Amino acid sequence: MLRTTVCYKIAKLQKFKDSLLKWSQNYDEVVWLDSNNHDAHYGTYDVLVAVDGLTAISTDANNGFSDLEEYQSQVRDWIFGYLSYDLKNDTERLSSKNYDGLEFPELYFFQPKKIIGIQGDAVHFIYLNMVSDEINEDFEAIKNFIFESKSDTKESGDVHIKMRIFKDEYFTKVNQMLAHINRGNIYEANFCQEFYAENLSIDAVKIYTKLNQISKPPFATYVKLFDKYIMCASPERYLKKIGTKLISQPIKGTAPRSKDLEIDERLKINLQKDEKERSENVMIVDLVRNDLSKSAEKGSVVVEELCEVYSFEQVHQMISTITSEVSSEIHPVRLLKETFPMGSMTGAPKYAAMRIIEELESFKRGVYSGAVGYFTPDSDFDFNVVIRSILYNESKRYVSYAVGSAITAKSVPEKEYQECVLKAKAMRQVLEE
Repeated sequence: MLRTTVCYKIAKLQKFKDSLLKWSQNYDEVVWLDSNNHDAHYGTYDVLVAVDGLTAISTDANNGFSDLEEYQSQVRDWIFGYLSYDLKNDTERLSSKNYDGLEFPELYFFQPKKIIGIQGDAVHFIYLNMVSDEINEDFEAIKNFIFESKSDTKESGDVHIKMRIFKDEYFTKVNQMLAHINRGNIYEANFCQEFYAENLSIDAVKIYTKLNQISKPPFATYVKLFDKYIMCASPERYLKKIGTKLISQPIKGTAPRSKDLEIDERLKINLQKDEKERSENVMIVDLVRNDLSKSAEKGSVVVEELCEVYSFEQVHQMISTITSEVSSEIHPVRLLKETFPMGSMTGAPKYAAMRIIEELESFKRGVYSGAVGYFTPDSDFDFNVVIRSILYNESKRYVSYAVGSAITAKSVPEKEYQECVLKAKAMRQVLEE
């Protein structure tokens, strides 16, 4: 596919970013990826936005990865979209029978006519079959949008957030999961719960902007696909491919922040030393190493970072980085299928954990704990983990967010519940304001 690339320099970068996000709403298909200027390992663009689909694929989990492989091979261009958690049913003999209030497709990707990337003070317009004059018109429109656009839409009606399960039932289900662990069926599993609101209309851009400002994570994502929206403040990368190198950066281990610098540092140090949190992280590192080894060149799987603690606006997180080298002959979609869903959102052993998760959870995860990202024309890719996210079906007026924690033999149900409350704080705050 022939693409025209034009670069401009920008002085007032934040204003341009704000305007660019609002301008993108002129289109039915939008994927917005923002690093929030984190100096993260293996970063590419500070911001990358794709709009206006030329072609697209939307499907369920049945042969989902095969369909995506065929689509990516035919297009051989940039494609943006998401993988829902329930593609697990395409990687293993599993099913999803829990309640689904959102009704998103289980896989959606589109080939955008227009891509805009920001690196430092440079803005790159990467347009499909466009001439420079058309790019310049959009550039001027975005700049002018800064002063013309006002988002005055307000949420309609009171926000009544409900829990899919209540605290007592949560304790019961966690204890059931602990019984599986004690019997040796699994070592660890990520158990999640849904919070939701019905008959609610929201301004998705406004909600995303507030959520992002609270958290400022390195893998923030805003997705608009017609009447479906993803507002994601994710701190976690699932998988990135650069040439023949794969990078996975799972998160396991969470501690709150404090405004008191001394207390905050103590919380960080305590997380670094916490045996339970470290054991959770190490178990997932072992799982990721195993997943990467399926396609890795012999001896190439390396743990570059183990249990490093990073600080974000609301929480401290324990992150590890695992890399491998793969043959250039392996199709990129196969690399995703062999590692999906990500270990940090499933457990160990992965198949048994996913089966028990499906039995005990009360909602269909869908896009939550799936991944949003993109493929390049060179078959590289980058995907986040969809956590700390609000999902919205505008037509159904249904809003959902979910949180979870890793259950291990050392888990205490009350502490796990409080960890979920901490993780849910930002989503509840932006919806109730």
